[in-house]
Amino acid sequence: MTSIIDNSPLFELRADITVEATPEEVYAVVSDLPRSGEWSPECQGGEWISGKPSEVGSVFRGENLRSEEVVGWAPLIRGIWYTECRITAAEPGRTFQWMMLTHAGADQESIWGFDLAPAAGGGSVLTHHFRMGKATAGIHHIVADLDEEGRARFVKEWDAKLAQDLDATLQRIKGIIENS
Repeated sequence: MTSIIDNSPLFELRADITVEATPEEVYAVVSDLPRSGEWSPECQGGEWISGKPSEVGSVFRGENLRSEEVVGWAPLIRGIWYTECRITAAEPGRTFQWMMLTHAGADQESIWGFDLAPAAGGGSVLTHHFRMGKATAGIHHIVADLDEEGRARFVKEWDAKLAQDLDATLQRIKGIIENS
């Protein structure tokens, strides 16, 4: 039997906001991943562990924090944990993307990013997006002991959590840029 976890993409979301700054000014903020704790609901910041900051191929180690309330019934990692990602696209004023890595450093089909475009009438349209093609090892671990109904519930609730996170991230970035 095929499981909902076998769907590809498993998650694919995007959100947009207009920011009163040039695409280059917005890019300078969103490509500075150590600052992500200022805007991310989960990532508290982190450090570059290889390569030049914000360049394609560089690896960033993020510190993350998840509360007990987030999809509280599911067997998720709670508290602080760490992830690593590799920058896959870095075009100032246009796009900045990163791919999540396994604990062994291998690529996963889990890609986050920001795209920028000039907004009609000035400013920029900032798009935040996330795509998970095949379920990651982490997702498989979370749903391992769930029946198909539980897996479907998890995917639905996680999708809603991700949508909220994308929107919250964009609102926070807009506030940081426009109030600086």
